[in-house]
Amino acid sequence: MNFEEHAAKPLLQAAGIAIPRGRVARSAGEAEAAAAALGVPVMVKAQVPAGRRGKAGGIRRAGDPRAARDAASAILGMEIAGHRVASVLVEEQMQVAAEYYAAVLSDAASKGPLVIFSPEGGMDVEEIAASMPDRLGQAAVDILRGFDLDSARAMLGGLGVDGDEGPLADTLVALYRAYRDNDAELLEINPLARLAGGRLVALDCKFVLDDSGIQRRPELAGTGSPETLTALEARAQALGLRYIELDGDIGVLANGAGLTMTTMDVIAHHGGRPANFLEIGGDAYTKARPALELVLDNPRIKCLLVNFCGAFARTDVMTGGLLDAWEALAPTIPVFFSVRGTGSAEAQAMLRERLGVTPCETMDGAIVAAIAAARDAGGSR
Repeated sequence: MNFEEHAAKPLLQAAGIAIPRGRVARSAGEAEAAAAALGVPVMVKAQVPAGRRGKAGGIRRAGDPRAARDAASAILGMEIAGHRVASVLVEEQMQVAAEYYAAVLSDAASKGPLVIFSPEGGMDVEEIAASMPDRLGQAAVDILRGFDLDSARAMLGGLGVDGDEGPLADTLVALYRAYRDNDAELLEINPLARLAGGRLVALDCKFVLDDSGIQRRPELAGTGSPETLTALEARAQALGLRYIELDGDIGVLANGAGLTMTTMDVIAHHGGRPANFLEIGGDAYTKARPALELVLDNPRIKCLLVNFCGAFARTDVMTGGLLDAWEALAPTIPVFFSVRGTGSAEAQAMLRERLGVTPCETMDGAIVAAIAAARDAGGSR
């Protein structure tokens, strides 16, 4: 779950990291009043759960309340990264002497938290890593030991922050604590500013709550931004199915999230484009008809790929449910099957008898055939 800046920054403040004074406004008049109450030049910042707001024109300076009103009028109603701006954060301007980047994220490679710091604040971390990797410090954290001041100082060594090393180490430790205590998947400050007087202040904050923490932290989750769903994704959510709509043209049905993701990766590897993520493992085979309807209702799809692999789950049971749905809906698009594992002999016989289809020998074979069919129909290019 993503959070807008104004909802993320209090987590930093609670951990002892300074943030600017600010107020949320949902109209130009409220923005003017907020700037008047703050009594200083302000920044007017679009509140959407997305980055690069400044490049989209969603962050503007205002020297007085009237200018804040004008800035809010220009920003409210904008669309940034697919999100309509419904509110702005009116925040005091700061006299910045230096900008840093700091983050803690859940890292797949190290299978744990990763603390990242760079003296090149204000830039995207991917750009820093690509163009100046020597200016990027990283520390994989052993969750049993945690991340302390010694770890922070060791990480900062050689990055040219002499004089700020102590305050920065304190901030990194506090940032890790906030990440841990709030079930974060990502907690990022960019930029972390050193003001003219030497104080460190978080000028921006990105917070992503691990979805597994939503049930544990309902009050925190209540301040997050609801996921933006397509019409098909909203239908799937109501049905209890996990469906993600993509921009490809090969519909995908598989059992198990891991197998579904692998199938999508192999489609991409062979030059195709998956149209969706949708897995119907476990008891979801009982929802084969609504699942198949979801896939078929995507107007972009040119063919369907079904990949079943059974261990404890029986592929013949899943195939039977899908065939019942197929016969009821009678789609006309090409379909390709890969069926392996428990019950596969029975499943393959069912496909031949009821659908007149012989499953492919391998998953790769089914995928290559599906990509060819999509291309013949004018897709997957």
